[in-house]
Amino acid sequence: MSDKPDVSEVANFDKSKLKKTETAEKNTLPTKETIQQEKSA
Repeated sequence: MSDKPDVSEVANFDKSKLKKTETAEKNTLPTKETIQQEKSA
């Protein structure tokens, strides 16, 4: 047994079969209460 994983399938993977997806980052701003708690800590 080898301690390294078998990556032979990765080498011949066809990227054209993948679907294109759009990613949307959700960065919510902290509330006034959260800011006050952080300042007082």
